[in-house]
Amino acid sequence: MINFLDLKKINERYTLELKEACARVIDSGWYIGGKELSSFEQEFAKYCGTQYCVGVANGLDALTLTLRAWKEMGKLSDGDEVIVPANTYIASILAISENRLTPILVEPDPETYNISAECVEKAITPRTKVILAVHLYGQLADMPALCNIAQKHNLLVLEDSAQSHGASIEGRKAGNWGHASGFSFYPGKNLGALGDAGAVTTNDQELASVIRALGNYGSYKKYENQHRGVNSRLDEIQAAMLRVKLNYIDSEIIERRKLANVYIEEIKNDLIQLPSVPRQEQHVWHLFVVQTDHRESLKSHLDAHGIQTLIHYPIPAHKQNAYKELASHSYPLTEAIHQRVLSIPLNIETTAEEAETIVKCLNNFQTK
Repeated sequence: MINFLDLKKINERYTLELKEACARVIDSGWYIGGKELSSFEQEFAKYCGTQYCVGVANGLDALTLTLRAWKEMGKLSDGDEVIVPANTYIASILAISENRLTPILVEPDPETYNISAECVEKAITPRTKVILAVHLYGQLADMPALCNIAQKHNLLVLEDSAQSHGASIEGRKAGNWGHASGFSFYPGKNLGALGDAGAVTTNDQELASVIRALGNYGSYKKYENQHRGVNSRLDEIQAAMLRVKLNYIDSEIIERRKLANVYIEEIKNDLIQLPSVPRQEQHVWHLFVVQTDHRESLKSHLDAHGIQTLIHYPIPAHKQNAYKELASHSYPLTEAIHQRVLSIPLNIETTAEEAETIVKCLNNFQTK
């Protein structure tokens, strides 16, 4: 069986260091808001090229608290519009509606699956305040174009970098393009914790301060609450785990790209559409997603040969019961993508032999 993802096997690479980091936290007697967190925040900010990083409980909170902070700072108001790709994971949209803002869905670029700059510009209205750029599957959106649009229309840019740790354009990494960026360190991410974890990166000192306070019950000083905040903190043990794994992310990106290149060069089947990558540095291959008009048949074919696959994502947000109010709009490209995408195994424990088996199986796929 070729597993889509085996987290136990992946984390075995770091077993000794992870156990040492965990013991270090246990022995310190300090489990929330200590040295491990502050060190990770500094190290991850440096990695992304930003001045500030604020650890939070998870990736959804990273986005939600950023939008909430902008409201507290007077930059956003109830009902303001946030442009977001229609084909994103629902968390991107949950962060918008949680803040009583209005999600404006737009179609993606058909080649990269990321938000289309052309569609963004067409969707701008007097109520538009934010562009939420999701770096889907590990590939940076067209940030130069999106930032130009934002500057032209005086808009805020929030990156959803949950899948794109380390991706860059012209040396500028995910998390350092927008006014702020939300990261997830869910265990299956390229930089994954051993539980839920997230962070916000930014170059705005005030924003970083407000987000930190909001995630700590709205408090800058103990027992003094300036905002109606929440409890959303990155704990010491997860910060320690992430510090270990951050040391290896660049070498692991090289491994992912090497495997992705094997797929791109060797998968040759007219029934299967491969992903398009304008620049190699732009993609860190959190997922390798193909498209086909015969998804169920292809999935069954791979299952029969012991190859596990997943669908990211089967149902778009505007078709979910949670967002029935968005169902009146049609997004044909998004709907087609959600009906055609299939993710095949690609991770740092996928061996060369397994990759060749996957390639052979895909090349042998035929419809009856």
